[in-house]
Amino acid sequence: MVLTEPAVFRIDGPGAVDCIQGLLTCDVVRHGPDSITYGALLTPKGMIVVDFWVLRDGSGFTLVAPQEGHAAALDLFRRQLPPRLARVTDRSGEWQALWLLGAGVEAVMRDAVLPWPHPERLASVPAIPGPAVVARPEGQAPWDALFIAPRETIGGLAERLATAGAERGAADQLDAVRVLAGWPALGQEIDDRTLPQEVRYDEIGGVSYTKGCYVGQETVARVHFRGHPNRVLRGLVWAGDLPADRTVTAVEKDVGRVRTVLVVEDRSYGLALLRREVEPGTEVKVGGTPARVLGLPLTTTD
Repeated sequence: MVLTEPAVFRIDGPGAVDCIQGLLTCDVVRHGPDSITYGALLTPKGMIVVDFWVLRDGSGFTLVAPQEGHAAALDLFRRQLPPRLARVTDRSGEWQALWLLGAGVEAVMRDAVLPWPHPERLASVPAIPGPAVVARPEGQAPWDALFIAPRETIGGLAERLATAGAERGAADQLDAVRVLAGWPALGQEIDDRTLPQEVRYDEIGGVSYTKGCYVGQETVARVHFRGHPNRVLRGLVWAGDLPADRTVTAVEKDVGRVRTVLVVEDRSYGLALLRREVEPGTEVKVGGTPARVLGLPLTTTD
């Protein structure tokens, strides 16, 4: 289990569902109440501003974002959400997240007498002082369960899980699982020029092509139905650590750049945005070091 302090926003109000549906790339209506989805806020030109885990309950939404996206998300919510229809409350700093990952999560949850939701669903946590919710994502996500609760509540949950056998982990372990899953991160694989399709949103369920309009939809739909992204997220593997130069070259041509690296024993695994034509299996170089392009998700046997 890994404790983090993400940006957390609560959206309530009679028009909350319609407003969120019109802002994010994911379809919160189709999944209904008590669900968890993944999506993003885009610029009008279709570039990702900040990505979210979106927890919808019976009365509104709790949105969990990387701390790096806090200011941008809060600014957009305050400018784009009509207060009489959808009120935003910034819970960042007051609420924390506890991420569980590993093959034994379900058993630990049951031993701790905590609810184990169905995939893509969430549940309230009973017998806990203060509000708390647990969510379980679909199978591709780089974690297995997520608790969101006030700071004074999350500590008690962690103790309860530790008693049931959960090990306390660090943020770098959560990031390592993310890299192996091929999941993009804000400030790493996602910057202010990134389109959703460039970072696997089609594969990881981060974008809907069947719901109504949302900010940036025109560009996203045009790429999907009439074209393709010029660069895509790929995996890489090479011997040794990361060279000082993160540039990826193929046949002496610059084809991209390594964004994140995970070192496993004597090998390094990377996530890189590469030219679309650089397919898995291609031999390339990272800063002059021979490397091989891999499909995503990664395994350490590649």
